[in-house]
Amino acid sequence: MSKLLQVVSPVDGSVVVERTLANAVQVARALEATAAASAGWRCTPLAERQDVISAALDWFAARATQLGAELTQQMGRPSRYAAGEIRGLVDRGRTMTRLATDALADVPLSDKAGFRRYIRREPLGPVLVLAPWNYPYLTAVNAVVPALLAGNTVILKHSDQTPLCAERFADALDAAGLPDGVFQVLHVSHDQVAGIVADPRVAHVAFCGSVGGGRAVHAAAAGTFTGVGLELGGKDAAYVRADADLAHAVPNLVEGVTFNSGQSCCGVERIYVHRDLFDAFVEAFVEETCGLVLGDPTDPDTTLGPMVRVANAQAVQAHVAAAVAAGARALVPPSAFPSLALPYLAPQVLVDVDHDMAVMSEETFGPVVGIMPVRDDAHAITLINDSRYGLTASIWTGDTDAAAAMGDQLDVGTVFMNRCDFLDPELAWVGVKDSGRGCTLSRLGFEHLTRPKSFHLRTRV
Repeated sequence: MSKLLQVVSPVDGSVVVERTLANAVQVARALEATAAASAGWRCTPLAERQDVISAALDWFAARATQLGAELTQQMGRPSRYAAGEIRGLVDRGRTMTRLATDALADVPLSDKAGFRRYIRREPLGPVLVLAPWNYPYLTAVNAVVPALLAGNTVILKHSDQTPLCAERFADALDAAGLPDGVFQVLHVSHDQVAGIVADPRVAHVAFCGSVGGGRAVHAAAAGTFTGVGLELGGKDAAYVRADADLAHAVPNLVEGVTFNSGQSCCGVERIYVHRDLFDAFVEAFVEETCGLVLGDPTDPDTTLGPMVRVANAQAVQAHVAAAVAAGARALVPPSAFPSLALPYLAPQVLVDVDHDMAVMSEETFGPVVGIMPVRDDAHAITLINDSRYGLTASIWTGDTDAAAAMGDQLDVGTVFMNRCDFLDPELAWVGVKDSGRGCTLSRLGFEHLTRPKSFHLRTRV
């Protein structure tokens, strides 16, 4: 008997999507079709592949408002922001389409009399993309678009919370004229995913999600030579130096903590403030946080919507309760926000925290932050690096040289100065430690979706 996938909206608890999970026969057919389509797609000239992707991106651009509203219902993003994710997808996709021309070009070598030598970047073959719900379009585009541009075929399995996002990729690529079999969507269970990961027809797996999910994917690929790229969680830190502009830092960091209800792998979850600014920063930060509007995400005035599920909100509450029980102080009073049922969760700001508390060491993934004072840059570097995660860190300062020097000492994939929680598609997106393995975006991202082939042609005998 086929299993049914139901998406319960965090907005009001209604069922907004129902899909029947693929059975074993359908999965096998999808894998076979994807493998069969590889030969033709890899031989398609890059310019033609770029044209198809560009047309698909145009399809998304024309439907940003509609798809944004659909996104709000699936995972709760406030409507005032939801369409922005579609526009972000388009921007990233167009950037990667442009970068592909140079990134996928043959690598020339020095002249050698009597020989023609070069290195060509070849597609890997079928790529399985496993995408999460928190930024369902922006995470998927990081792998789907460059994989297709590189000449790979793709199977996309999206989170059970956002299956429509996967279907919209299929709609866009179909409208753009992508050949049959090159891109497919599967709605399957976690057990089925493990089987697909281990299937010898899959050449590469691009996973974005939790550390636990990454371990499961890694385990499923054990015993194979399938490449695995992992974009995992974070416990991203910010450091407010003594010379920081608080008028700029405070609102940007509040957004970095609370945007998407804090459900971002690169959201700010811990802040270290130079002790000379600590009191002023905390006061301003709490005031800014209390200005957020928690409520129905379909209301255009709402700036903070629900978390994706009740269980997720309860896990965040547990982090806060444990910290308070251990001596932390919660500075946002209950009266600052309406009393709404979970998964609607008010933000919280904690002080008197330390790294023995889960709220400062484990991924909270909610609109909560702990703030600690530090003596100097060296103290901040030590605390930022005292984490099993290493995705991003932001430094708030007027001294670019100091920020760059600190960045060299931070165990993270991206160093920001005076901004946070942002992906520039021309820069490599990398996690270290438990935040992941591999690279997406930028020219370097194509290297993980291709293999080099050397040509050593003797022209004179």
